[in-house]
Amino acid sequence: MSDHSNAPVAPVEAYEPPYYAAVFTAVRTPAQSGYSETNERMEELVKDIPGYLGMDSAQTPGGLGISVAYFRDADALTQWRTNTEHRAAQERGRAEWYESYTLHVARVERSHGFTRGEVPKSPKTG
Repeated sequence: MSDHSNAPVAPVEAYEPPYYAAVFTAVRTPAQSGYSETNERMEELVKDIPGYLGMDSAQTPGGLGISVAYFRDADALTQWRTNTEHRAAQERGRAEWYESYTLHVARVERSHGFTRGEVPKSPKTG
C-alpha cells in the first residue's frame, strides 16, 4: 500500500488456520491526487479492527499493485468491508484512482513460514 522504503521487508507471519485473506489487485489511473494520504489513513484505520492480522503489499514496475489483508475471522473482514471511511475511500477509488481492480476473498486452510537462519516454528495463533 504505502511506500515504506525504510521499513524492514518481511511478509506477514503465518497464523494458525483458518483465517481469511482479502486480495486486492489494482491498476491505478494517472490521477492520484489524495491517494497517498487516503491510503495511509486506511492503513491506520484497519489496524483498529479486532481480528486484523496484517497486510502484505507489492507494486510491479508496470503499475499492477497487490495488497493482501489478513483477518482472523469473517466478522473482522465484514467490519472492515463495512467501515464508513473505508467505503468512502472505495467510492473515491472507483471515481478517481483505479483503472481496474479485482478483490478475492479466501479462507486460508494452510499456512506456514520460513526465515533463513531461524528454527522453523508453528504458525501464530493471532
